[in-house]
Formats: sequence, C-alpha cells, structure tokens
Amino acid sequence: MKRKTKQSFSDRMYMIIVCIFVIICTFIALYPMVYTLSMSISGAEHVAKNDIFFFPKGFSTQAYELVFQDKEIWGAYMNTIWYTVVGTVLSVVLTMISAYPLSRRRFFLRRKLMLFVMFTMYFSGGLIPMFLLINKIGLYNSRWSCIMPYLISAWNLIVCKSFLESIPETLEEAAAIDGASPYTTFARIFLPLSKPIIAVMTLYYAVGQWNGYFAAMMYLPDADKHPIQMYLRKILILSNTQSSMGGSSMGGFERSLATQQLKYAVIIVTILPILAIYPFVQKYFVKGVMIGSIKE
Repeated sequence: MKRKTKQSFSDRMYMIIVCIFVIICTFIALYPMVYTLSMSISGAEHVAKNDIFFFPKGFSTQAYELVFQDKEIWGAYMNTIWYTVVGTVLSVVLTMISAYPLSRRRFFLRRKLMLFVMFTMYFSGGLIPMFLLINKIGLYNSRWSCIMPYLISAWNLIVCKSFLESIPETLEEAAAIDGASPYTTFARIFLPLSKPIIAVMTLYYAVGQWNGYFAAMMYLPDADKHPIQMYLRKILILSNTQSSMGGSSMGGFERSLATQQLKYAVIIVTILPILAIYPFVQKYFVKGVMIGSIKE
C-alpha cells in the first residue's frame, strides 16, 4: 500500500511539473503576440510612455486606420496572395507527383534519385550562381522568380514519400488487377488517402510563401511586385513610414505618436491571415509531424 501511495504521489508531482512547464512555455510563446497586439490598439500616450507590459491601456485604432489608408499595403497584399496561392498549389501538386514514384519499391531509379534529393538538403550552388541563373533564364524582375526556384522542398518531398510508403502496396496491386493504370491508381486511391499530408504540405508551403521576402529582395527591383513582407521590412527595418503617413492630416506630435504604433499594427496585419488559417489544418498538422517517427 505504501508503494502505491508513493507512486501515486510521484505521478501527481510529475503532472504538476509538466503543467507548470507547459504554462510557462505557452506564456513565452504568446507574450510577443499579445504584447504586439496590445501596443497596436492602446492609446498613443501609453505607447509613448512605454508603460504597456501585457494588456492594452486605453483604446485606439489610429494605427490601423493609417495602415489601411496606404495603397501600397493593398498592392503588397494582393501580390502576397498571388504568390501564396499559385506557389502553394504548384508546390503541393509537384511534390505529390514526385513523391509517388519515389515511394514505390519497384521504381528502379528510386535510390539514386533520393540521393540527389538528399544532396540538395546539404549543398547548394550558392547565392551568386542562383542570381546568375535567374537572370539567364529570364526570370529576373518576374513574379515567377519568387515561385519557380522554391517549388519543391527536399524535406517536404521526403515527408510525402514516407507517408505514401505507409499506404499498403496491396491496394495498388488490386487496382492493377482491375485494370487501373498508375495514373488512375494515384488519382483515385493514393490522393484521397493522402488528405492529411496534403493539408500539412499546404500549410508548410503556404507559410513559406507568405513569409518569403528574400527572393523578392534579390530578384524583384520593381516595388509594385513586392510581397507584404517587403512592406513590413520597409516599416520595421528601414523605418520608412512616410508612405503610410502621407495621406494623414495629423499634426507633428500626433504623427510621431502614431508612427510608434504603426510598426505594431503592420505586424498584426501581416500575420493575421496565417493565424486564421492554422486552426482549420491543426488536426492534420500533428499527424503530419509524426510521420516517420513510428515504424511498423
């Protein structure tokens, strides 16, 4: 009886420690976002005093009004939506098409092609050769320069391959006996069974495209083609708020106060779409992360 009591006490202590640890980690993860939101909607005088630590003080939407009055942010938003939708669709389609033959054991080039795929995870040609290649094939200052070089991720390809390998080959053999071609088998059997990994890949590629800015900074000198992250970079790093404040009729002091909040408002506006989409694919996200961790 004493042994059971001690074990029960140790289990309770373990659960308490785990709960405390989870709460601390959750607070650390949420604090930057809550702080940014609080700074963006608090009164300008509190932002100027820098006396906001967690919850907002006062209420003001002045910074958001300034952001949405700027035509440049709407153009950047439309560019980012185009990059995200087109890039994600093409990436998911090409990744699934490439992963399917690599997951079949009878494919004679399977191991050799996987070596090439894994090689790209550790070695690359470098920044200058990539820039010369983009310029040579005519993609410089083209929207496709932000999509074409990043269509397939080697890591995502390996994850998709591992998922497709978990689907029994007997299904493919049964479909072949019924007269189905490899294309029909892939479209009618493997794709419907691959909805979890497709959702995970969609999230991975969409977040990558939405947050991408380096390709635009390197290959897009035309500001009209820049994504939202380049607009955010201009506001945060270059501290250029003139375009967003250009149409404002505020005085100099009010303008100075609003400028401090403007950076926080732009951050919230930039990350909000991804935060809104994530809950809908979260149930698939956990399953996708666990792919390959357990071998039968």
